[in-house]
Amino acid sequence: MDVLELSAIDPEQRELVGGKAAGLAALIRLGERVPDGFCVTTEAHSRGEVPRAEFLAAYERLGAGPVAVRSSATAEDLPDASFAGQQDTFLAVEGADDVLAAVRACWDSLHTERATAYREAAGIAHDTVRMAVVVQRMVDAEVAGVLFTANPVTGSRSECVVDAAPGPGTAVVDGAAAADHYVLDGTAPEVRGCLTPARSNELREVGDRLQSRLGAPQDVEWAYDHDGTLWLLQSRPITTLFPAPPASGRPGPRLYVEFGHVQGMLQPVTPVGMSTLKEMLAGMLASVGMTVDVVDIGGRLYGDLTDAMRDPVTRRRLVRLMAVDFGPRAQAVVEHLLHDPRFAPVRGTRRRNTAALATAPKAVAGILGALARPAKARARVFAAIEHLRQQPVVDPPTVAELLPLVEETERPDPGLGAITWPVVTGILVAAVLPTLLKGIASDDEIRTVLGGMPHNVTIEMDLALWQVARHAAPHRGLLLGTSPDELAAAHLAGELPDIGLTAFLDTYGHRCAAEVDAGVPRWSEAPAPVFAALANYLRVTDPDQGPDRRFERARARAESMLAELVRRARSERPVRGRLAGFFLRRARELAGLREAGKFAGLYALRDRRRRLLLIGAELRAKGLLERADDVRFLTLPELRAVVDGGGEPRRTVAERQSHYARELRRRTVPVALLSDGTDVETLLPARTSDGRTFTGTGAATGRARGPARVVRDPADAYVEPGEILVAPTSDPGWTPLFLTAGGLVTETGAVMAHGPTVAREYGIPAVICVPGATELIRTGQMITVDGAAGTVTLDAPDAQPDAAPGPDAVSASSGFAGE
Repeated sequence: MDVLELSAIDPEQRELVGGKAAGLAALIRLGERVPDGFCVTTEAHSRGEVPRAEFLAAYERLGAGPVAVRSSATAEDLPDASFAGQQDTFLAVEGADDVLAAVRACWDSLHTERATAYREAAGIAHDTVRMAVVVQRMVDAEVAGVLFTANPVTGSRSECVVDAAPGPGTAVVDGAAAADHYVLDGTAPEVRGCLTPARSNELREVGDRLQSRLGAPQDVEWAYDHDGTLWLLQSRPITTLFPAPPASGRPGPRLYVEFGHVQGMLQPVTPVGMSTLKEMLAGMLASVGMTVDVVDIGGRLYGDLTDAMRDPVTRRRLVRLMAVDFGPRAQAVVEHLLHDPRFAPVRGTRRRNTAALATAPKAVAGILGALARPAKARARVFAAIEHLRQQPVVDPPTVAELLPLVEETERPDPGLGAITWPVVTGILVAAVLPTLLKGIASDDEIRTVLGGMPHNVTIEMDLALWQVARHAAPHRGLLLGTSPDELAAAHLAGELPDIGLTAFLDTYGHRCAAEVDAGVPRWSEAPAPVFAALANYLRVTDPDQGPDRRFERARARAESMLAELVRRARSERPVRGRLAGFFLRRARELAGLREAGKFAGLYALRDRRRRLLLIGAELRAKGLLERADDVRFLTLPELRAVVDGGGEPRRTVAERQSHYARELRRRTVPVALLSDGTDVETLLPARTSDGRTFTGTGAATGRARGPARVVRDPADAYVEPGEILVAPTSDPGWTPLFLTAGGLVTETGAVMAHGPTVAREYGIPAVICVPGATELIRTGQMITVDGAAGTVTLDAPDAQPDAAPGPDAVSASSGFAGE
């Protein structure tokens, strides 16, 4: 079939007619008013020939007058890629030869530079895409434009947004001229611009209808002709919206705060990992007296904090409670909404938390014990970790026996109690320092005291990898000249020389980026990121910039600053000075344990993942999965159903893989959402900026200047000595990159989260919560990071280097903190 009337197309025929024609066919099937037209199918495109007789007959049926000729590629108007403006449209084309030429021009636009680049960014293979072309009767438009059935800026599903202009609407779509802008929220529309209130209301009604019937927010092109008739020219999913929260079934708006950045991860969680993390996070919050529903939104973990916001007691301390892990962006959102009447306090909101009450006596005893005898508490922590590392684990031989062990998410290890309270004590002691030292020490000075912190398992891991790099020096050429993936494959095959990496992975191989997700491969399975880090370390040619010496300098600065702050406090008030000295020293002795709890918990997660893979291998052997690791795309209940003989999971796995791949490409994740999908940060007052200075939150003291290195995935990244690492986030799997970095900039985080904590240990300045940093800053740009001011400043344009440094160049601009 080469030419099809739009009214004869089945919307499921996307591979034959492309996205735009399929969307128009769906509108026609719904009874919407769409201009008559036809489609030149992908079969004609594949042959490279338009069947002239068939084409001319279809054009004659349209009246042979002016028409719109529009591309309709198979990779167009997709749920996650609109291809808006990437391929060509020709309006008011008249005459058979000119229309045929426009069809061929649409075909050619499939291979333009912009369309090719867009497909690559969207992860769409070029050889899978075909082009159909839609030809429609031209609407003689009095006014035309675009309707978004949800607000594309804020994400609110409670608002429609319309841009309109007189004429055919090309100025609106192309952005060539200013358009009248309307936000329709259900209230009476204003009398202004080129749309009457009646037409505004009609457009909102159409938008509500399409969003409901098509099952997703829509981007709709429309036109009113001179008779006042509304025509729909296109409807496709809005691709930029973050998914809205699931319906809660509870009255009023709800507030959801994202938890991923607590663990330094923005990538989506696999379905199998989601099961464990929901329960783990709910339990963690319950231990501090907060009962929170944890939900999956866009593959990320969000907590419903609405009840805490409306509780008259909890709301008073909510912003302060969020300081430790959630960070300043989440705090700013909550502080803003505390003044919103929709979240006013309501009596009877509180849900009694018996878990917190039962835990309180143990908490008091554990915290006081750690404060009194910190060395003994540390010894118990590391003894418990070593016990977990060496504990023999036997895997049952059958899937029927393995699955119950995977499903046991609530079985606490008795040894974790020895770890929990010293860790909590270290966090609390560090958190109380700003209040205790108010008027005596600045935040920057307190962060200096928290630098070069001993007893941190993540720091010990990074320094252990540094020692591996030193042993690997004789093999520098091999490690720098071979890709991390090739090196990883050779290591797993036993084909590499012994550089001490096997011993390193025996201790730390249960770690990785996004390591709290059981669906993510560990370093022991996929060590490519470790080899990428080793290559970075081998580029450090100045021994004085080695991470061991940098850590030692940070430790010395911390001890010196501690003594100075104690002296200041004592000179003001002796009792306060003794108290300040006690807490400062306890912070040095205990705050480094912050990573220990998570590190210990990863052993159980490692065992869970191994058992999941064993189950996956068995299902693969039965022909139920393509690969053993596909098991990560099933939830635990779904996995139970499959093991019990309840169906064929391949289609579910394929759909989840596609969704996961789309979400991996998402560059930004809202820190907080309202129940209608509103990104709460879009409601906050805009930060002022001169275009060169970006404001975040200082998280590690010092000032550094160097070329930026934008990294979105640590798996194969390199950071030259002295470069400023600019990343969306950071977790322990990212920290090996810190050993060569001169500074750190992230888009998310909290001062006490993993990344900033490790940055302080190495004495490199860090600024976190810089929105859009990975987009605003380019690799190679010279930037200055000021951890005290919380700013990142681009050099003036004429001061920028001509090109980013190459992979084997060593920057002369180290700029390490305090040096």
